[in-house]
Amino acid sequence: MPSTIPPPSRRRASGPRITAVPTVSLATGPRAWEYVDSLTPHLFVPTLQRPVRAKQRVLQRDTQVLPHHHQWAQLAVSTTGTLHLRVPHATFVVPPGRALWIPPQVEHAVTMVETAELRTLYIYQAPGQCGPVAGDAPSPRWQRCRVLEVSDLLQALVRDLSTNSDAAEPPTPAQLARECHVSALLLDELARATQLDLRIDMPSDKRLLTLCQAVLRDPLAHDSLQAFARNSGASLRTVARLFRQELGCTYQQWRQQVILAKAVQLGASGLAMGQIAVELGYTPSAFSAMVQRAVGLPPARFLGMQRR
Repeated sequence: MPSTIPPPSRRRASGPRITAVPTVSLATGPRAWEYVDSLTPHLFVPTLQRPVRAKQRVLQRDTQVLPHHHQWAQLAVSTTGTLHLRVPHATFVVPPGRALWIPPQVEHAVTMVETAELRTLYIYQAPGQCGPVAGDAPSPRWQRCRVLEVSDLLQALVRDLSTNSDAAEPPTPAQLARECHVSALLLDELARATQLDLRIDMPSDKRLLTLCQAVLRDPLAHDSLQAFARNSGASLRTVARLFRQELGCTYQQWRQQVILAKAVQLGASGLAMGQIAVELGYTPSAFSAMVQRAVGLPPARFLGMQRR
């Protein structure tokens, strides 16, 4: 698909870049990926008068949106299907019912784990602002990517916003007035959203990165560091040292974060708690204890089951 983004958006984002590494399955070899550009962001630029602009796009499984960045903040909401969003040194898992906040100028790329309807909000940021509410003092929590719960109200407001681009017929004064009210309420609800720890830190070492990507796709394929090291071609001691140096944790601690993210994805698909536990290699009681210990929340709350 040819790029429709004007040349200025190809300028380097400030800060680190996403390392391009071929996505390879250790079990099946290279996968057939479709690579696409970000779709016409210049037709949805948020402004002081229209601070929230919405886009809607259906992306097929195994589609990757190439690395890009924006001058405004972004909220990526998957209404159906799960996506992985990569930023430098980390991957975020975003299942249905969650959203990802992306600050301005952060380079990011999207991988579709399943066919998904993706709603993207572009959010205006006044000079010195970083967050959903204008006038608030900049907060470190809004200066980094965050996975957020999407309340029923926030979901309804996201769906209410027009997805027409600037190339379409201009909105009427009445439509603009309604959009202004919806946007204000949406930003207020966004500021109250609960954060979920679905960040998975990723290494820069290319051998380690390729293997970590394989674990993201199938967490049960490498249940021990010995199995992981065997596929890396490096010694057990070398792999353990790389994890400590690059990710600041052990392999099992890192893999547990992948398991938690996978559990949220399975929960969003409608599986019961016992089924999720079995899918991830746990007994129901062991799984509940692991979740409670890792995130400090009851499993049903963490997996979003109390919202059904």
